[in-house]
Amino acid sequence: MDLALLKNLSHAKVLVVGDVMLDRYWHGDSGRISPEAPVPVVKVNQLEDKAGGAANVAKNIAHLDGKVSLLGIIGKDECGDTLQRLLANEKIASELVVQESHPTIAKMRVISRHQQVVRLDLEENFTQEQSQLLLNRLAQIIDDYDFVLFSDYNKGSLTLIEPMITLAKQAGKTVLVDPKSKDLSRYAGADFITPNLSEFKAAGGEVGSEEIILASARNIIQNCGLGAILLTRSEQGMSLITLQDKFDFAAQVLEVSDVTGAGDTVIATLTVMLAAGMAPKDAVEIANLAAGLVVAKLGAATVTPEELGRKLSQYLLQTGEHYQAPFEDVLQHIEFAKRNGETIVFTNGCFDILHAGHVRYLAQAKAMGDRLVVGLNNDESIARLKGADRPINPLDERAMVLSALKSVDWVIPFGDLAQNDTPAALIEQVNPDILVKGGDYTVEQIAGADFVLAQGGKVAVLEFLNGCSTSNVIKKIKTQD
Repeated sequence: MDLALLKNLSHAKVLVVGDVMLDRYWHGDSGRISPEAPVPVVKVNQLEDKAGGAANVAKNIAHLDGKVSLLGIIGKDECGDTLQRLLANEKIASELVVQESHPTIAKMRVISRHQQVVRLDLEENFTQEQSQLLLNRLAQIIDDYDFVLFSDYNKGSLTLIEPMITLAKQAGKTVLVDPKSKDLSRYAGADFITPNLSEFKAAGGEVGSEEIILASARNIIQNCGLGAILLTRSEQGMSLITLQDKFDFAAQVLEVSDVTGAGDTVIATLTVMLAAGMAPKDAVEIANLAAGLVVAKLGAATVTPEELGRKLSQYLLQTGEHYQAPFEDVLQHIEFAKRNGETIVFTNGCFDILHAGHVRYLAQAKAMGDRLVVGLNNDESIARLKGADRPINPLDERAMVLSALKSVDWVIPFGDLAQNDTPAALIEQVNPDILVKGGDYTVEQIAGADFVLAQGGKVAVLEFLNGCSTSNVIKKIKTQD
């Protein structure tokens, strides 16, 4: 598998078409039963809106740096306006069609103590006439995209999916479908469909043994005119089945926190990886890893290229390759994390020879927030600061070792002579909530501290582990020689 292809993620030009929804969460505590009925009383203290349905698929693609647009139907209402704002914040181009006669599909969940108390669905299925509006719009914009992903939640937006797929294939596009219909022949012409086990069985698939699954899937592929089936199988992982091959991938998660939106992550990741130039087998392998990452998180979550890069490096046991997202993309990932309410911690250093003191220090820094950004001095900067014989390890190798630490989320190189080799300019771009420095510094001596404090952030100084330093390690090695 070629990790270098991860640098092509932004090449993906994807159009997601399907049933878009607004997911609303009302969080609060419940300590008593209502006197009006035997139900808990939840005192709501937090409201949260998220893109749902096909919009969550698009969000997953955006968080993997794909260029994505969303085509669907919303109502002329407050929920529709909210969804449009969410899409803009997530860098998703909106092609949504507004209809006054139908409300925006919205699912409202009341959550207390991490448990769902009740879900309220506000929806009316869309008509064939409204689906025709999507088909008309698809015909107008199809040439702007390389991949078309249909996200079917059986709400009526894709009533005319057959002519939609025909249109996309005639335009030479790769088509992927997350299906809901029991009749998989509706998706004839699709290059990939991604049913789960229950959807596969509902469509006539048989699951008595691996041999039966393979024969049944190939029968469906042939009879329904499909290119391939990616069968997601929960704790059994997933299987990519074509008329010629079958590849099985074991589940890659040790502990499941929440399976919500896992199917969205799988098809979104598969699409982006195919668009980056990966072979289908490799693209599915990464989609399987992404599913393992996302089900370990709460809610309809997403994964970042950095998370996938670290997981891939561990999975493939590769020590010679390292994925570093482009600087502009990393800043966007940090911004996504901020919008999700995560606290961003920043620290910096040379980290030339990683030792126990560094590991403990970085773990302490990460514990102060949700995400840790490490500014890493480039080689030229270290040479100016430490001498011509430093660094011992070049930038790429130092970045790879740091990125492998569980405590580190992002590594960003810096080292501008005009900035006196300080991370001050980088800190202003990242704009962290907390700035951390190790050693015997005062707050006034820390580069970027004045900026962070002026933005309402915090600055902290942590002690290094006694006796642990790169200089001591080098001195000990020279002494032993």
